[in-house]
Order: sequence, then C-alpha cells, then structure tokens
Amino acid sequence: MRYLLPSLLCFNAGFVDAAGFVTLHGLFTAHVTGNIVTFAAAIANGEMPALAKIIAVPVFCLVVVCARLVSHASLARGHDDFRILMGAKLILLAHAAVVAIHVGVLPDPDAPAAVMMGMTLVGAMALQNALHRTHLTDAPPSTVMTGTMTQVLLDVAHVWRPPPGGDLAPVRARLKRQGLFFVSFCGGCAAAALAYLAVGIWCFLVPPLVALAEILSLPAKPADAKPARG
Repeated sequence: MRYLLPSLLCFNAGFVDAAGFVTLHGLFTAHVTGNIVTFAAAIANGEMPALAKIIAVPVFCLVVVCARLVSHASLARGHDDFRILMGAKLILLAHAAVVAIHVGVLPDPDAPAAVMMGMTLVGAMALQNALHRTHLTDAPPSTVMTGTMTQVLLDVAHVWRPPPGGDLAPVRARLKRQGLFFVSFCGGCAAAALAYLAVGIWCFLVPPLVALAEILSLPAKPADAKPARG
C-alpha cells in the first residue's frame, strides 16, 4: 500500500500527458518543459507557436508558487494542506473533462476553449508536481521519467553484474520501487491511447477518477504524509 499513491500519480501523469498531447495539438501538460522544445521547433520552422505552448511554462510556475503559499497558509491554520491541494487538483481535472466533452477536439489550438482546457491540465499537473516535491520526497518525480528510467537501467545492470562484495538488497529494493513507478507512467500513456481510440474525448473522465482514488489512498492522519517544511 505504501507505493499505491505514487503509482497512481505516475499513472495519471502519463494518462494526462498522452491524452493532452493527442487532443491539444502537441501540448505537453505534465512534462511541461517539453513545450520549450516544441516552442523552439516552431520558431526554427518559421512558424508562430500556439498560444498554449507560449504560456504553459509561466502558468505552471505560477501554480507551483501559489500551491506553496496555500500550503503554508493551510498549515498555519492547522489544516491538511495535502488534502486541500489534492482536492484542488481533482477539481481542475474534472473541469478539464467537462470542457473537453462539451467542445470536443478543436482544430484550432488557439481557440479559447482549447487554451483554457490545456492550462487547466497544466495547472493540475503543476499542483501534482508541487505536492510530490513537498510531501512525497522519498519517491521520484511522477511526471518526468527520464531520470527514473536511467536509475532503473543502472540498477538492472548492477544486479546483473554486481561488483564483488556489493550489497544487492538496497539496489533490488530501489529497482522494485522505481520500476513500479516507471511501469505505472507507461501504463497511463498506454491507457490514454487505448481509451482515446475507444471513446475519443470522453477519455478525459479517467484522470479525475484516478485523482479521486489518489485522495482516498491518502493516510488518515495528515502527519503521515510527511510534508517537507523547508
């Protein structure tokens, strides 16, 4: 059970990123720094980048800063900041689902509804990133898998050809944990692709349902979430 919440976060990040990329004309909603690359690629091709790709990183930064301020204010009042911000993420994902189902896939990436939906998803993933950094400090990031995949491959090589006298127990434990998170993210991407093929834009109902499962998996006591105060 200790790995359930990080696994759900990884799954949701993969799902949101894949579904958002397909429906929002190549916008990265979870791996938000990927938009810097697509922004530069558009400039290199002599094109004007889509508005969502221009403002995605600033919106992400703004939400992370606001999340930190809300967290501090909640803790000062004795409230469970983890649940409050997880609830806010659920609301954002539900709002994005409603917009997606109402307007469908828009051919114009700069359409107001498309930009609003994209920034809502970016905001939700910004909250997830902030909460992961402050409350789940023992788990690798849930939205960027390059570092996790690198560690998994290094640990696989270490277990396959261990150095003389090396203790494999901690390496095996880390490999199991991070391997699970990596598979969860990939599973989210695959599930998004299959769901989009099966039901189209209605696939966006999945992320808020997973977010609800994340909240239900939270520990009963706020102290058990181990927030980072620094």
